[in-house]
Amino acid sequence: MSNTLYGDVDSHVLEKAKNIKLLVCDVDGVFSDGRIYLGNDGEELKAFHTKDGFGVKALISSGVDVGIITGRRSNIVSNRMKSLNIKYIVQGQEDKLPALNDIIELLGLAKNEVAYVGDDIPDLACIEAVGLGVAVNDAHPLVKAKADFVTFTPGGFGAIRELCDLIMQQHNTLDDAKGASV
Repeated sequence: MSNTLYGDVDSHVLEKAKNIKLLVCDVDGVFSDGRIYLGNDGEELKAFHTKDGFGVKALISSGVDVGIITGRRSNIVSNRMKSLNIKYIVQGQEDKLPALNDIIELLGLAKNEVAYVGDDIPDLACIEAVGLGVAVNDAHPLVKAKADFVTFTPGGFGAIRELCDLIMQQHNTLDDAKGASV
């Protein structure tokens, strides 16, 4: 166990984090708290935490690519992810593993250079397929059991930031994160 900004983390997780060149995230329940607000006219609303946004921008500026794969389609997600300079945005993909493999192949990465963070059963295959599989703190128990690491923070409330900080801490780039902005 080693102490990180958020708590004690197994040393094997920290070793895996040193190799990460790509972070891929689920959206609902990870970037958001999983709730979907629907207006009377069918308008869909989601809340995103600025801590996660800052973490993603800082991670990208440190040289780590970021992508998202989600089973739903939403203009809200497109707009938010583009505002964070996320290049790899895959929506409407219920079977996420083929999309993950496409991104990995496009970037010419090895699986041990990829981290994936999710919260529910559709994320399991991706969590098991990468070098660092991560579950948010409030993920489904089966997902938490299969993950290499479970965040201290719940989805939608800074879990992505925590993971970005952990990766940057292991890459020795966390102090450089001051130049990012949401």
